[in-house]
Amino acid sequence: MQAQDIMTKKVVSAAPDSTVEQITAAMMKHHISAVPIIDDSGALVGLISEGDLMRRVEGTVKRHKSWWLSLFSDPEESAADFVAMRGRRARDIMTEDVEVVTPDTSAAAIARLLEEKRIKRVPVVENGNLVGIVSRANLLQALAAAPVTTIDAQSGDREKRDIVLGALAEVPGLNPAQLNVVVSGDHVDVWGIAGSDAEEEAARIALDNIEGLGHVSVNLSRIPDYAWGL
Repeated sequence: MQAQDIMTKKVVSAAPDSTVEQITAAMMKHHISAVPIIDDSGALVGLISEGDLMRRVEGTVKRHKSWWLSLFSDPEESAADFVAMRGRRARDIMTEDVEVVTPDTSAAAIARLLEEKRIKRVPVVENGNLVGIVSRANLLQALAAAPVTTIDAQSGDREKRDIVLGALAEVPGLNPAQLNVVVSGDHVDVWGIAGSDAEEEAARIALDNIEGLGHVSVNLSRIPDYAWGL
């Protein structure tokens, strides 16, 4: 499964000279959390998210620096902060260094990118132009829409286990090597590690699309940050 198979193609976008008010109104109207910014040629030049707008709100309620502290501030950074907080156009406040994928990027690679970069969506770009966007919701919807597999009543535990492992291997970001699947009759237990709540929910959805498994229990834990030395 690739980006082109699951992406939202009708993307609500804005031009670099769009105002903050226009972009905010578009987000509210279409119930979206980010708006890609594209130029006249259709090229992606930036992205404005809810986070960018919230930082503006937070910036307006912060106290002004004391005059003597301003003496030690970097003029360039202060000017950039002023633009981000007071700019009225998309070009002034957008994030320019945007993570992107191509139409043939796999769903698994997209899931890893969203987790690693702590982002909720990623634009899909082809030949420099925006052609779609993939969100976490798109990934989960793709799993939910997957064809239902039916297990024959005569299937043995080993055959059931192979089917379960095959289904879990399709979950974006989930590593089958970190899972232990135990099948006993009409009971299936899955133990192991998931990178996020979204991955665990996706695993449940994947197994829910297999009819005839019986009682399924998914028990996936998380690796705490300190285990990675963070």
